[in-house]
Amino acid sequence: QSQIVESGGGLVQPGGSLRLSCITSGFSLASHTLGWFRQVPGKEREAVSCVSSDEHRIHYKDFITGRFIISRDDTKDMLYLQMNNLRPEDTGVYYCAAEVGFLDVQRRCSAAQFHSWGQGTQVTVDF
Repeated sequence: QSQIVESGGGLVQPGGSLRLSCITSGFSLASHTLGWFRQVPGKEREAVSCVSSDEHRIHYKDFITGRFIISRDDTKDMLYLQMNNLRPEDTGVYYCAAEVGFLDVQRRCSAAQFHSWGQGTQVTVDF
């Protein structure tokens, strides 16, 4: 059975950092386009960043403003999101998602494009 599991969330003060990790079981991340998304209650799930299956294309949403770094290690079936200079508005449940094949992440980094999801990890930015 295929499974995606996120970890690394928690409570952090504004300006702090967290590193989220995502690991899969039951399938290999290679040949998948991957993404990080987040959601707060009452709002739609929004994209944070996506990386193409060939690792050559990365897309960050504008609100990231250079604070986050997405990376993947296909040898370990791992996806990461390094989050720096966190702000209260970054609070939410962060999800890892995978979609088989190549996606043009510049145009298709959106929740509707992904069909395999983890259960999410809570990130809270507060004093």
